[in-house]
Amino acid sequence: MDIKPIRGKADYERALRRVEELWNASEGSTESDELDILATLIEAYEREHYPIELPDPIEAIKFRLEQKGKDSRALIGVIGQRTRVYEVMQGKRSLSLNMIRNLREKLDIPAEVLIQSAGRGRKVDVHRSSARLRRTSIQKSARNISKTAKKPLR
Repeated sequence: MDIKPIRGKADYERALRRVEELWNASEGSTESDELDILATLIEAYEREHYPIELPDPIEAIKFRLEQKGKDSRALIGVIGQRTRVYEVMQGKRSLSLNMIRNLREKLDIPAEVLIQSAGRGRKVDVHRSSARLRRTSIQKSARNISKTAKKPLR
């Protein structure tokens, strides 16, 4: 048993090849022990170098519904009435604590996935956002102009 820490890509590849060789080791043998140790080292290396992001909460809900062969109508009563379900699934309303609890209990979706803010990684409608910014800046300019117009000239 020649086990070394995994410090880089070459060590990682070597450990993976060794795991393949040891895959069918009989339980309780030294090869089985080596396999367990290598699996732990590989897992630690992958956690650090290849982290997996949590999915978007809405995408996780859709995925779980698809797995169960259901659609968003199955959420009525779990997260609210039909309009509330629509708002949540469209990203127009955030999940409340009660919704998160119900989804965790009924659909078995991990709470850490549901707690994240929805829309993380969703595309933003640039045209709508820039129009809103233009409208806001025009309103501010109009207010400033009306304030200056009311001031007496000196």
